[in-house]
Amino acid sequence: AEVLVDLMNHFENVEMKTARMKELEHVGDGIIHEIIEQLHKTFVTPLDREDITALGQYMDDAMDYMEGATTAIRIYGIKRPTTAARSLADLLRLQAVQVEKATSNLRRRSKLRNVLEQCVEIHRLENEADTLFLDAMAELFRDEDSAVEIIKWREVYDQRELATDACEHVANVLEGIVLKHA
Repeated sequence: AEVLVDLMNHFENVEMKTARMKELEHVGDGIIHEIIEQLHKTFVTPLDREDITALGQYMDDAMDYMEGATTAIRIYGIKRPTTAARSLADLLRLQAVQVEKATSNLRRRSKLRNVLEQCVEIHRLENEADTLFLDAMAELFRDEDSAVEIIKWREVYDQRELATDACEHVANVLEGIVLKHA
């Protein structure tokens, strides 16, 4: 998420930054593969297997969508980011910070209830992103004359919206974990 924000706020070296995002997405895929492998080798897990799998999958989905947005920017030759694109990237960064805090709190049963605070914030940020997404789409269709530009930006915005949704799915799984184990 920080690479995405950097790209949006410092729109230079687009090729290099999108390549970095692709690298990070591949690292994420490797982590998911390792999680699944470990789940198959481990008899007793600290959390339910389906929760571990769902957390990993939704985090991977968020990464895939962020990478998809940067790839769309590169392949469509976007010249400069919009204010909405920068704001959506920042909301994703804020969600990622909350996901990191929440997953760190999973390690200690005494901090498990704290996860709910992060979940509430992830949901709030996703709602803010929904509003921003709809406003950006309305502005795009209202102010943009070029159908090609509309198509380009719609793809970028859609990928970002899907990423915020994936973070919300992470929060839903985290809430379930807290309800089961706290």
